[in-house]
Amino acid sequence: MTSNPFFEPSMLPYQLPPFADIREEHYLPAFQRGMSEQLAEIEALTAGSDAPTFANTLAALERSGTMLTRVANVFFNVAGADSTPGTDAIEAEISPKLAAHRDAILLNPDLFARVEALHAKRHELGLEPEELRLLEERHTEFVRAGARLDPAGQARLRELNAELAAAGTEFGQNNLAAMNAATLLLDRAEELAGLAPAEIAAAAENAESLGHPGKWALSLQNVSNQPILAELADRDVRRRMMSASLGRGFGEQPNAALAVRITSLRAERAELLGYPDHAAYTVEDQTAKTTAAVEEMLGRLAPLAVANAEREQAQLTTAMHAADPEAGDLHSWDWQYWSEKVRSQQFSFDADALRPYLELERVLRDGVFYAAEQVYGITLHERKDLIGYHPEVRVFEVFDADGSELGLFLGDFFKRPSKRGGAWMNELVSQSGLFGTMAVVVNNLNIVKPSPGQPALLTWDNVRTLFHEFGHALHGLFSNVHYPSFSGTEVPRDFVEFPSQVNEIWMTRPEILPNYAKHVETGEPIPVELIERMAAAEQFGEGFRTVEYLGAALLDWAWHRISAPVETGAEAFEAEALRKAGVALAAIPPRYRTGYFAHIFSGIGYSAGYYSYIWSEVLDADTVDWFEDGAASIREKGETFRQALLSRGGAVDPMAAFESFRGRAPDIRPLLKRRGLLTGQ
Repeated sequence: MTSNPFFEPSMLPYQLPPFADIREEHYLPAFQRGMSEQLAEIEALTAGSDAPTFANTLAALERSGTMLTRVANVFFNVAGADSTPGTDAIEAEISPKLAAHRDAILLNPDLFARVEALHAKRHELGLEPEELRLLEERHTEFVRAGARLDPAGQARLRELNAELAAAGTEFGQNNLAAMNAATLLLDRAEELAGLAPAEIAAAAENAESLGHPGKWALSLQNVSNQPILAELADRDVRRRMMSASLGRGFGEQPNAALAVRITSLRAERAELLGYPDHAAYTVEDQTAKTTAAVEEMLGRLAPLAVANAEREQAQLTTAMHAADPEAGDLHSWDWQYWSEKVRSQQFSFDADALRPYLELERVLRDGVFYAAEQVYGITLHERKDLIGYHPEVRVFEVFDADGSELGLFLGDFFKRPSKRGGAWMNELVSQSGLFGTMAVVVNNLNIVKPSPGQPALLTWDNVRTLFHEFGHALHGLFSNVHYPSFSGTEVPRDFVEFPSQVNEIWMTRPEILPNYAKHVETGEPIPVELIERMAAAEQFGEGFRTVEYLGAALLDWAWHRISAPVETGAEAFEAEALRKAGVALAAIPPRYRTGYFAHIFSGIGYSAGYYSYIWSEVLDADTVDWFEDGAASIREKGETFRQALLSRGGAVDPMAAFESFRGRAPDIRPLLKRRGLLTGQ
């Protein structure tokens, strides 16, 4: 196929993939040719009689597989953001082949021998710091991938990796199908009581698009507690929606059984590689380093968070019984609804009152982009002449403070049935001095699309997600490394959320919030008193949010501390894991249950790593204190933060870089204060 657009580098600005020319039939040939080309490059690398050097081994390895990278970066973003039956079939076919391809490289004895020889004398080679780190990191990667196993061990490892790749793809595709199938269809307008008129209209549009004219459809997000539960006044509708949410992947749906299979395979692989379990294997290569470190932190937080949540539960139950003495127990489908009621009563704050001040376009340009300009000096300009992979994708060119080109940012903001749940950042092109490339990054969100002609009014959580994901984008855009293996977010999983969480602080800063929070119809700025009430109300509900998160983190951890297949079934295992961890509150299900925990079961990369959000938040909260100490201007501090951490990617040890930046080890107390857990500490 000579016309395949992946066969040559893109000629578009910043090597933006030529989406107008890409068709589904291009992917498989490009994957096949890309894998063949890289294996030929590896063979040429190992075939010569020259002694191994950094240039002819490590640098050559970095240069290999450029076409495979091009097609993989595009395909896996599209497969997550705009899937079709065709992309699903391609993903199912190619995922185990890619796992086998990776094994063919990392289990290549001749290649490993060259890397091992260089590693043995690494301090004698006169390498630059980034070169030395690349050599050390690649050597570790080979060893952890099984390069030292005997032939029988390597053969079994290849089988396990292929099975896991296929199972992870299956889990992800099942999850999207289950989420769409769980859409709650309502027959009567009265059942939507509590929703704003624009939301009701959007639900009617959603139902019609799904083939149910005259009805209303509430689609789910890939979390347990659906945000819309805070608004729905009909308790039975809330119950039905929560039931649909929590039931995904269980019963006749296959994902719970797949989770058991996946964790069993991971446990076997860990044992084969010399580790007691998958968590021990995973965390060794993270900043946490040991399972004990993770368990100490989670164990410290859990009882404090549960005590906080129980106090909140008592308040909510009292409020519910005051309104309806016959209401009985406070259930999971009641929590968010009554939380909003209590928040409104105690702080005279109604979250819905914010929405007219949170219009997507203004939040994006006058909030997210404006904050980046104030902190880092960068500017973004929309390029309507450049197109993305879907009509809703927008392309922005990014310029540095001195006016020089920095890269491209693509925004794909709206929910659609073809997009997996959640929000994420991908790189289509990674920054690299080796290849002379600048970053092309994508943010994907799942904001509910308004009816035609209506503005997209956001929730406060939507705003937080916009700032968060743009923090990931900045991590990619600010990358300034030579080798692509270290570019942008190529850092340990329990560090990668740190920059994105730091970026959330700008949403409430007095220099930023009034600039974007303006009424969608009048343009009037958000009232100061509403901001003050919102700030006071923010702390309320931290018990719930922390327990919900810890439930998921501890569930992930339990699944990956097993050393033998689970015999009890997924639901029983989940219930016992939450009980043992002390977070089994019936009214607060974990943020993700096993049946739809895509972060850890669908190949996204968070297995035994969901703890990373709160591990990174320790660094984040500490850094926020630094930003707010007034010792220098925000612009000066932004430049320091960018140069010390955001630009370095994986080219330096992240914790060493943080400690150098902060002048000490991270302090957990700012996190405890933020989450309302400092009492008694």
